[in-house]
Amino acid sequence: MILLELFIGFLKVGCFAFGGAYGAIPLIRDVVLSYGWLDDEMLTYMIAVSESTPGPIMVNLATYVGSSRAGLAGSLVATLAVVLPSFVIILLVTALLKTVLKNPYVQAVLRGLKPCMIGIILATGVSMMLRNGLVIQDGRVLIRPLLLTLLLGTVYFGSRKLQKSGISPILLICLSAAAGIAAYGL
Repeated sequence: MILLELFIGFLKVGCFAFGGAYGAIPLIRDVVLSYGWLDDEMLTYMIAVSESTPGPIMVNLATYVGSSRAGLAGSLVATLAVVLPSFVIILLVTALLKTVLKNPYVQAVLRGLKPCMIGIILATGVSMMLRNGLVIQDGRVLIRPLLLTLLLGTVYFGSRKLQKSGISPILLICLSAAAGIAAYGL
């Protein structure tokens, strides 16, 4: 029964997650919490671990949740379920790519989805910061994480103004790690 629940739950995530993994985190949270597979705190930890391990976050989360609930079989079922819709869609898109992408309605939908995904990702980040006490704790504003966020945001958006392509994501991750170590480790 748990294998069927894992398959259906992560198939929902795979079918309805648009905009990449960060846009899918609210949907993953809803599915995992509604089935009671993990509590909110453990899920937040697993999101952090999934972000820091190689591979897509959705696949890493599905594999971990499946493994924690039903061992190897659970991890295989959950991972298959989360990637199956994308796999099928990619097969269909490659078959119809030339004609579909030229359609102005499809282009309009894709242009409309982009700001929606940016908003979902931003809302997820702000929600996780507030929920986990990263900026506000015991009714007081924590200055260090707020300053780090502002500094990294300034570096990111400033680099986009100075260079057409902006800062490399790898360099931004390294700068974030160095800033975190300087702020919290020293």
